[in-house]
Order: sequence, then C-alpha cells, then structure tokens
Amino acid sequence: MAFWWPLLVLAFAYGICRFLLMLIPPKVPSIDVDTSDVLDDGNQAQENSFIYVPPRGTSQQSGKIVQCYEPATMKYLGYVPALTRDEVKDRVAKVRKAQKMWAKSSFKQRRLFLRILLKYIIKHQALICEISSRDTGKTMVDASLGEIMTTCEKINWLLSEGEQWLKPEYRSSGRSMLHKRAKVEFHPLGVIGAIVSWNYPFHNIFNPMLAAIFSGNGIVIKISEHASWSGCFYFRIIQSALAAIGAPEDLVEVITGFAETGEALVSSVDKVIFVGSPGVGKMGPPLVGKYDMGALCMHEHSEKLEGLVNDALDKGAEIVARGSFGHIGEDAVDQYFPPTVIVNVNHTMRLMQEEAFGPIMPIMKFSSDEEVVRLANESKYGLGCAVFSGNQSRAREIASQIHAGVAAVNDFASTYMCQSLPFGGVKHSGFGRFGGVEGLRACCLVKAVAEDRWWPFVKTKIPKPIQYPVAENGFEFQESLVEALYGIGIWDRLRALVNVLKMLTEQHPGGGGKRRND
Repeated sequence: MAFWWPLLVLAFAYGICRFLLMLIPPKVPSIDVDTSDVLDDGNQAQENSFIYVPPRGTSQQSGKIVQCYEPATMKYLGYVPALTRDEVKDRVAKVRKAQKMWAKSSFKQRRLFLRILLKYIIKHQALICEISSRDTGKTMVDASLGEIMTTCEKINWLLSEGEQWLKPEYRSSGRSMLHKRAKVEFHPLGVIGAIVSWNYPFHNIFNPMLAAIFSGNGIVIKISEHASWSGCFYFRIIQSALAAIGAPEDLVEVITGFAETGEALVSSVDKVIFVGSPGVGKMGPPLVGKYDMGALCMHEHSEKLEGLVNDALDKGAEIVARGSFGHIGEDAVDQYFPPTVIVNVNHTMRLMQEEAFGPIMPIMKFSSDEEVVRLANESKYGLGCAVFSGNQSRAREIASQIHAGVAAVNDFASTYMCQSLPFGGVKHSGFGRFGGVEGLRACCLVKAVAEDRWWPFVKTKIPKPIQYPVAENGFEFQESLVEALYGIGIWDRLRALVNVLKMLTEQHPGGGGKRRND
C-alpha cells in the first residue's frame, strides 16, 4: 500500500492539472478581413446598385468575365475575371512552389491555422451567412446549418484527430516477413485541385481546403460561376489566416471562370476533388428571416422545374399540395418556385430521372421492403439515402441494401455532420470520397514501407537452395517452405518445416548442393 499511495496521488494531481489547463483558452491570434466592398449598407456606388435582369433565354455570363448578382432580388453584385488556361497554369505553378515549403511545416503550425479560422468563423457568423445568402439566395438559418456548423465540425475533427490519422500506421508483416516492420506513411501529394459547386459556397471552399492544407498540400479551388462573388470574399479569410501563421502566401488559390478554367485546372494538378454535379439549380431563400425557402440560385431554373412537373402530370402524376410565396417583387418572380408535393410518380418520368434541386417532393408507393429497395436502386444516382421506419432494425436492413455512398437511419443528412465519416456517391453521383479519414488520406501519397525489425542483427537473406544458380532441389525447397508457412494443419506445417531445415543443412561436395543453370 505504501508503494501505490504516491502513484495514486500523482495520478490525481495530473488529472487536476489537465482539467485546469483545459480551462485556459489557447492563445489564438485574431485576423482582420476587408469587408468594405461586400457589406450591403445602402451606400454602394450607383454602378453597383442597379437591378440586373439578364435577357430571357440568354446566359447572364460573357466569355471573359463572370457576372454576379443576388438571385433573390436580382441586384447586381459585380464581376470577376474568367481565367484563361495560361492564367490557371500560372496560378498552379505558384501554389506548387509554395507547397514545397509548406510540406515541411509542423502539425502545431497547421493546427494554429485551423484555430485562427475557427475563431474568425465563430465571431463573424452573421457576415459569412449573409454573404452566402446574398450570393445563393439561401436563408440565414440554412446558411448557418450548412455553412457554419459543418465547417466548424470539420475543423474540430481535424484538431482532435487529424494528426493521428496522418501519422505512420503500422501493419502486420505476415508469416514470411516476421523479421520486417511494415508500415504505411502518408506524405503530401503536392497541389490539389478542387472544383466546387454553388449550393454551399463557404463550406464547399473550406472543406477541401482544410483537408489539403492540414495534410501538407497546396490547393487551387475553382469556384462556381454561380457563386463567385461570395467565394472571392471567403478567399480573403483564408489568405489572412495564412499570413497570420507565416505560411507561404500562394499556398491557396481561388480561381474563377467557366468550363475552360476548370479543364485547365484538372490537367495541371496532382489530384482533383469534384464537389457537385453539372446542370443543377439550388433552391435558396433570401435574407429576410420570415421566409423558410426562396430564390433559385441559377437563372431560369424555375422553368426546368416546371417542365419536370408538367412531364410528370402528363404521364399520370398528381399534385396534392403546392405552396405560394405571396408578394416577393416583380423583378424576382422567375427566381422562385412554389413547394410542390406530387404523387403517383414512376421512373418513366423525367422528375425521377433528373436531379431537380428544387422544392419538389415526389412520392412513390410500394408494397414490400423488397420493392422499395428495387425502386430506390433503379435510380441512376447514388449519393445518399434516408430510411424512416418505426422499426429501426427494419430501416437499417433496408438502408444496407440501397446502393448509395451515404445512408441515414431515421434521420436525414446526419452522416455529413459526423465529419469522421467519408462522403461520396456511386453511379452518376460521383466517385471517390472526401471528408473523414478516407478523404484526409486521399490528399496524401500513400507509401508502403518495409524495413528490418532487428537490423543489423537479422537481415533478409536468400536461402541457398534458391540462390542463383538455383540448386536442383530449389523448387522442392520452395514447395516445403510454402507449406511450412501456410499449411492448413499444424502437423503438415511441422513436417514441411523439417524438410526445409534438412535442405538448408544438407552438405554437398564443394560446399553446396548441385546447381542448375536454367
């Protein structure tokens, strides 16, 4: 007892000290980000405050610039350049040079970068959400849930577990290599390219950026032409945080443009992360808090949604509920679509074959669990599924049979808030995974390493019977060696081991066994 008592006191004191240290907040620098040209304070210059309404039937974009406007009000926000192929390659080259320095950075420095970002995000939630709302049309609450919480959860997971999953991972070396130490190392790949969608402009930029930077890479992010205004501001936050820790200023780049810009990026980087799919328009509500949903991000997308509904109605579907918006202003009418619930749908309808990305809920009937699984798997998409049932075991069983990359049981999209989990789909919903351990390691050069466990005392040596020139009993030796290592029964392995030892110790005239030159 006299021996254990001091140890218990020390353990208790250590626990108290750890607890007290947790009460002391870490020292995290603050950053300032210029917001003078993004705040909607009513004092904009005349050329930045007129109502911009693209002509019907034409694109709102031109070849050399990307026009930006608020989808909820059609207010003009400005424009950004559409970068050419050569300009993209120049940006990638700068990031590549910066990454070579950043690859040598410590995890301590990388964690400080994350904490600086986290501090700014928490302090400026309203600003970040307002800018997202203005550029995509989403509500402030939607922006908080989809932009702020998901990003903070990502940062928190990386702070807690990121280094752990990037350290060398030791593996079993197997029976034939017992004298070896086997491990997997995770090294930076170089420059990551990310092409991200417009539906959550803040999170879609930060999510791949956080993983890339924490794993020692540089990154070039091609933001959507439908959310470029907000993306350029969010880039300033990243630049300020990098400057605060003394990181290379060109470590992260955000580029703007159209298809040519994205194609140039894909051909210039070491890995590509693609977030989203082409040809979809996100429903997003305005800033005013009384709305629960609202403007479509992409111009004239309401016409596509109406076409999907009309096609379904022509083929026998029926609308059972449809909402309205009341007075939203004549200039923005085309940017809204009423919430619609439609029944009696089937897979011959475009509504069940194309991504709507709008407030339409199609409902299909089913008579058995087998049928509902079949109906779900007939879709060409396979990103995620949500299965609801009063019997959780039943819901779990159905979810396990649906061919999708993500599944939630008695909930919707909760898997994405678990940032330790990977995210990605199958079929037309993409390939590969980002997020979680798998996504973090996907930013790495995964290197298999084997080295002597007890070097220099035990080294790999080729047995004499199979040294060149191979002995006449070389193949017999190999047969016995294989059985000694992997034989089914213990007695078979022991008998084979005796044969192996016998052949190794056999002495022949001239100091070795007979050799064959073939």
